Amino acid sequence: MKMRIETTTKLNQIPEYIQKQHKGFREWDFVSSKHDHQTILQILIDGRDTNAVDIEGNPLPTLVYLAREKRPQYHHHFKAGSMNALIRVSSKITNAPIILNVDCDMYSNNSKTIKSSLCIFMDEEKGDEIGYVQFPQCFYNLTKNEIYGSSLRVLLQLEVLGFDANGGPSYMGSGCFHRRETLCGKKYEKNYKVDWKKINYKKVSETASFLEETCKVLASCTFEHNTPWGKEMGLKYGTPVEDVVTGMSIQRNGWKSIYLNPEREGFLGVAPITLLQNLVQHKRWAEGELQLFFSRYCPLLYGHRKIPLKLQLIYSTYKLWAANCLATWYIVVVPCLCLLKGISLFPKISSPWVLPFVYVTFVHRAYSLAEFLWCGGTFRGWCNDQRIWLFKRTTSYLFAFFETILKLLGHSQLNFVVTAKVADEDVSKRYDQELIEFGAASPMFDILATLAMLNLFGSLGASKKATMDADQDSKVLDQFGLQILLCLVLVTINLPVYQALFFRKDNGKMPTSVMYKSIVFALLACMLAMY
Repeated sequence: MKMRIETTTKLNQIPEYIQKQHKGFREWDFVSSKHDHQTILQILIDGRDTNAVDIEGNPLPTLVYLAREKRPQYHHHFKAGSMNALIRVSSKITNAPIILNVDCDMYSNNSKTIKSSLCIFMDEEKGDEIGYVQFPQCFYNLTKNEIYGSSLRVLLQLEVLGFDANGGPSYMGSGCFHRRETLCGKKYEKNYKVDWKKINYKKVSETASFLEETCKVLASCTFEHNTPWGKEMGLKYGTPVEDVVTGMSIQRNGWKSIYLNPEREGFLGVAPITLLQNLVQHKRWAEGELQLFFSRYCPLLYGHRKIPLKLQLIYSTYKLWAANCLATWYIVVVPCLCLLKGISLFPKISSPWVLPFVYVTFVHRAYSLAEFLWCGGTFRGWCNDQRIWLFKRTTSYLFAFFETILKLLGHSQLNFVVTAKVADEDVSKRYDQELIEFGAASPMFDILATLAMLNLFGSLGASKKATMDADQDSKVLDQFGLQILLCLVLVTINLPVYQALFFRKDNGKMPTSVMYKSIVFALLACMLAMY
């Protein structure tokens, strides 16, 4: 099986000898484009067949291959459209009451996840009010010190528990067990009870070949026209974060959700292994979240009197991720330029008014470090997490914020960017060595390099001002101490950027064009600030 998967991935197509075994695969021979084809459906294993057993004689579950119809003239609604087609087709073939949704780059890592989830759904006291059970998104290819902060360690181990105490976590798009009825738009009723024995005895009588032919229409391009699908039923359309909206809609219908985080991870996936992949992924997430906040799905409006106020506020916090770029840009740019101009933004070191600033800064960082270590991280991992936090807020969130504004003004269209997670051997090797990948040319890297150079010039300017006149040295440190400290912290955070700009010789270094542009832009900003 391992060889089959690797061969298929390498060839980017199903091997010929496997195609000959299954008519569904053979149909691709008559398809001109993966974006223009008929519905392809085949029941590979019929779980009702007594001969469908493994080598030990255990019965095998039903296995269905489905490629929904796609035509250029019809919008296919990306992942949400795929999920809705699968929901409809599976309702005719098996109609199982529970649906597990896992992304294509994730796999099951814990054989007890199904049993644990069913125990929650079948709980005699509270089980009937649970709409879905969400597992955290974990990754198997993380480095020891999480060079790109992809584990979202504190978010998944601490913050999401805040959801759990106030109505339940949001739907994260993968690793989730859904009650089929909730995805089909059913509202929770106070006295709702499930007769599990009755459900288990529901049998589909049609033959596999009959089901294959009759179910194809359910995955056609035109089936959803003038139906509630994508609006009141199934996953919601019209947003890059269809999972969040769908989860909020289920909770709005009265259902609760549960966050299940076992000691052994339930599902494992692939984390981005380059910085650009990571930034693009977070840009898509932040953009989709901000679009929701300015749409009819804003938690404060959509959830008004439908979900708890605390849950509305928790949702809103994440919806405003992208807007955080404005405050971060102020912190990164303004103190540095004011330092060059000689403008003090903070109280003097000798003033008692400096104590609140010092307290908030150091205590907040100490608390953040304690959280990270408590969640199983390392000190270097926390440093990397802080660096990526800064990188995301100055690039991903910035692009997400302005693209959302442009969309609201009608100057841009909705798009869906899939995060590529395949890289060549050299990139993978540098990732394992925990070297940040800067090799691709991108406007995001132009911004990162320019901000890094700006704070380097600001630190050098402050040092020059303090050393030129020994008598004024103490006065400069007293007046600009906090600003100098801030610039030095930012320089320390950006050390990998300086290495990529000037010292690294591998293919993961910053492109030469980025180096020249960052120096020119930073010098221009410094000159404008000083004169």
